[in-house]
Amino acid sequence: MLTLDKIYQAAFVLRDVARRTDLIYAPNMSRDFGCDLYLKTENLQVTGSFKLRGAYYKISQLSEEEKKKGIIACSAGNHAQGVALAAQKMGIKSVICMPDGAPISKVEATKSYGAEACLVPGAYDDAYAKACALRDETGATLIHPFDDDEVIAGQGTIGLEILEQIKDADAVVVPIGGGGLIAGVAYAIKHLRPDIKVYGVQAERAASMAESRRLGKQITLQSVSTFADGIAVKHPGDKTFALISEYVDDVVTVSEDEIATAILTLIEKQKMIAEGAGAVSVAAVMFDKLPVKGKKVVAVVSGGNIDVNILSRVITRGLVTTGRNATLQIALEDKPGQLLGVSSIISKCGGNVVSVHHERSDANMAVASCFLKIGMETRDFEQIEEIHRELTAAGFKIV
Repeated sequence: MLTLDKIYQAAFVLRDVARRTDLIYAPNMSRDFGCDLYLKTENLQVTGSFKLRGAYYKISQLSEEEKKKGIIACSAGNHAQGVALAAQKMGIKSVICMPDGAPISKVEATKSYGAEACLVPGAYDDAYAKACALRDETGATLIHPFDDDEVIAGQGTIGLEILEQIKDADAVVVPIGGGGLIAGVAYAIKHLRPDIKVYGVQAERAASMAESRRLGKQITLQSVSTFADGIAVKHPGDKTFALISEYVDDVVTVSEDEIATAILTLIEKQKMIAEGAGAVSVAAVMFDKLPVKGKKVVAVVSGGNIDVNILSRVITRGLVTTGRNATLQIALEDKPGQLLGVSSIISKCGGNVVSVHHERSDANMAVASCFLKIGMETRDFEQIEEIHRELTAAGFKIV
């Protein structure tokens, strides 16, 4: 079973393997969010996420006979890389079952550490079923990504580090997928500093732990759909659910747009890249999901392994959500000078036109009319409203 001694032992085992990640004060975000915000930068961990901690400690505790038979894991990507690197360092064969929708960057990174990647159609839970089948066939040891005492103990070392790095925190905010990270962190913090609040955050489209906690029993979601793939888990772990029920003060959810905005804010304000799963803790603080105004808060940024193709789309989504990017469609009489009139008003209001599409073929419009679709860079929603008002006052019809 999980004990504080086991977490301290994990810290000793990991001292030369896992990075003691920095706890960084974020002054600009603190000012905007109304609290003193510190970021626990597990996105800068070896392999780009906290998962190395639990995976390495678990594998280090296997017997020599177990190591000879090899290991199997299931993961959306970050646990895969942690297991693969740990296995490589110990000279153990590893097979990683991954959902076929896992980001290519995570799949390739897993292979680069010497593991065999087995792509499975579906979500994490489908990959887990395949991993269990391979375990039964081969006799290899399954390294569970979250529902395991040694794995949880490894993740709990983050809690020890936070308490060493900041003496007077009021709250620690932690992402939740299956719950291994927050279970370990909360266990360590509540045993050493029970006055500190520990909050969990899930994507609202993959809220298995939040719903289970609300109902007082574990539930299985029919499906999960979030770009925060690292926390897309249908069913919470047995051990983690029990630990979270006992040691975590509250679990909240954030939307896809809120996660995207948090990623964009971390890039702009802190020059830091986080994946969706890693940014949910920041999103919860940013969008007032937790009672932390005026408090000293640590947000665990659990990973930074975001696919660059997803990143570009997330940035665009974040710009739209914060009023930094907008699109207008205007119904016009098709005659010379109309575009000049529209662009002049946008320019006068301080907006910047970045794209123009002129549509004459819509069957619903008059023969002598057109639609003008304008893409703009803007300062905020107030500026967008100003542009709307000025265009309407000039006689333009915004569709």
